[in-house]
Amino acid sequence: MSSSTALSARGSRLALLVVGLCWLAVLFDGLDMFIYGSVLPHLLETKTFGITPDKAGDLGSYATFGMLVGALTAGTVADRIGRKQLMVACVTLFSLASGICAVSGSLAVFGLGRTLAGVGLGGLLPTAISMVSDYARGGRIAITIGVLMTAHHAGGILSAYVAKWLVDPFGWRSAFWVCVLPLLFVPVLLKLLPESLSFLVAKGRTEEATALADRYEVELPAVAGRKTAADRWDALLGLFRGGEWLQTLLYWLASFGGLLLVYGVATWLPTLMRTEGYELANALTFVVVFNLGGIVGMLVAGRAADRFGAPRIAAIWFALTAAGVYLLSVHLPMGVTTLVVFLTGVFLNSAQTMIYATVSIRSTAGNRATAVGWTSGMGRFGAVFGPWLGGQLLAAGNGDWGFTAFALAGVSSMVFIGIAALRSARQPQAGNDREKLVAAH
Repeated sequence: MSSSTALSARGSRLALLVVGLCWLAVLFDGLDMFIYGSVLPHLLETKTFGITPDKAGDLGSYATFGMLVGALTAGTVADRIGRKQLMVACVTLFSLASGICAVSGSLAVFGLGRTLAGVGLGGLLPTAISMVSDYARGGRIAITIGVLMTAHHAGGILSAYVAKWLVDPFGWRSAFWVCVLPLLFVPVLLKLLPESLSFLVAKGRTEEATALADRYEVELPAVAGRKTAADRWDALLGLFRGGEWLQTLLYWLASFGGLLLVYGVATWLPTLMRTEGYELANALTFVVVFNLGGIVGMLVAGRAADRFGAPRIAAIWFALTAAGVYLLSVHLPMGVTTLVVFLTGVFLNSAQTMIYATVSIRSTAGNRATAVGWTSGMGRFGAVFGPWLGGQLLAAGNGDWGFTAFALAGVSSMVFIGIAALRSARQPQAGNDREKLVAAH
C-alpha cells in the first residue's frame, strides 16, 4: 500500500470515527427529546403528580424553551471551550437532567429536569453537525449531515420501544433512568473524539491542528476573520433594508409555523392518537413509523431540492404535511393510518429544513449565516408554543382539534414560504450552504 493510500485510509477512518461518535450522541439526544411524548399517555392516565393536559403542554414547552436557550448559546460557548468539550457537557447535562426527572417527587422538579434537558439537547445538535462538517471527506458534507440527522429520529424510535417495554412493568421512571445511561458514553467521547479543527485554528493552536490534519490527511480549514459586534448588528439590519423586511418576516413566520408543527406533533402524537381511539401499543407504534418516515425524509429532501428547487419543495412539503396531519384526525383502518403516519413523518421532519435552504438560496453571501440563524431562532418560539397549544386543546376537551390545529400551522408555513419565494427573483449565490442548514433545526 502506498503512503498516500494509507493516509487516505486513515483519513476515512477518522471521519467514520467522528461521524459514528456524533451519531451516537445525537441518538441519545433524540431518545431524550422524544421520551416525554412516549410516556405522556401513561402520565395522563395515571394522573402522576396530578398532571392534566394543560400542565402536560406546559411541561413540553419547558424542554423546547430550554432548547431555545441551548441553541442560542451553543455557538458562543463552543467558541470559548471547544466543540468537543461542549458536546461532552451537553450529553452530561441532558443525562443528569433525566435523572432529575426519574427521582422527581413533584411536577415542579420534573419540569426543572425537562428544562435543563432541553438546554443540553438544544446545544448538542448544532455542535455535532459542526464537528462532522470538519471531518467529512471532500464533497460528502451534505450526505454526512443527512446520515447524522437520521440518528435523531432513530432516538425517537428507541423512545417508543423504551416506553412499550418498560413503562407498564416498571413504571414511567424507568424510561427516564434509561435516558441517564448516556453518561456512560461521556468517557468514550473524552477519549476518542478529536477536537474540532476549526476551533483549533481559530484559537491559534495551529501546530496541534496541523499535526492532526497531516496525520489523517484532513484538509486544514482557513483562518476566518473575527466579526465584531458592529458587523453582526449590520448583518441583522441588512435583513430589513430596502424592502427586505417583508421577506424576512415571511421567512420568520414560516419557520414559526414549521417548528410549532414539528414539536407539537412530536410531543402529542401518542396522546392524540389515543384520543382517536387507538390502543396505547398502537399509538407508540405510530411513533416508530413516524420517525422511520423522518429518516427517509431527511435523505430524500435534499435530492428533491437539488432537482426542483428548495422553495418549491418547501411549499409542497408543507402542503403534504398539512394534509397528512389532518388525516390523522380521521379514524381510518389501521393499515391506512400507518401509511399516513409514515408519509407525514417523511414530509414533516424535512419541511423545516427546506425553509433554511430557501433562506440560504435567497440571501446574499454576506448575510446568509445571519439570515438562517435568525430564521431558526424565531422559529424556535413556535417550538415552545406547539406543545403548549396541544395541551390547551386537550384540557378544553377539544382533542379532536389537535391535529387540525397543527395542520393549519402547516398550511400557514406553506403560504408564507410560497409568498416569500414568489417575491424574490434573486438567483442563488455562489456555493451551496444547505449542508450547514440542518444545524438550525
